[in-house]
Amino acid sequence: MKMPVMLSLRGQQDYGDQEPEIISLITEGTLEKTEAGWIVSYKESDLTGLDGVTTTFSVEKDMVTLVRTGKLESRMVFQRGVPHESLYQMEFGALMISVCATAISWDITEFGGVIDLCYDIAIEQTAMGVVTYHLDIALSE
Repeated sequence: MKMPVMLSLRGQQDYGDQEPEIISLITEGTLEKTEAGWIVSYKESDLTGLDGVTTTFSVEKDMVTLVRTGKLESRMVFQRGVPHESLYQMEFGALMISVCATAISWDITEFGGVIDLCYDIAIEQTAMGVVTYHLDIALSE
C-alpha cells in the first residue's frame, strides 16, 4: 500500500574546480513497502529542471536504484564500491553514465525515514565529480 509522504531532498554536485551546485526540494510523494525493501516516489518540478519526470528510489539491503521516467529516462544502480553504467536518455539524445557509490545508508520504517547517497559520476567515460543526496521522508497527516 502506498502511503502519502512529505519529502525533503538536498542534493549537491561537486564538479572539480567549479562551485558546488546545490538543490533543495520539499515535495509530496509516496512510500511503499515491498518484499525486498522500500519504494519512494515523487514527481519532479520546474524547480529541479525536470518537470514531467517521475523519480523513484528503490531501496534494498545493500543497494539503492534511482529510476527516472517521463521526459527523461534513466536507471542508476548504487552499490558501494561497484561501478554501474546506464543510458541517460533525454529529449535531445542519450549519454552513457557510470556511477560508483562511495557511501550508501538508509533507515526507513512505516513512519518515514532517511536515504543518504554519495557517488562518483562519469559521463561518456569522463570523470565529472561527486554527487551527494540526502532524502528525509515524513508521513503526511
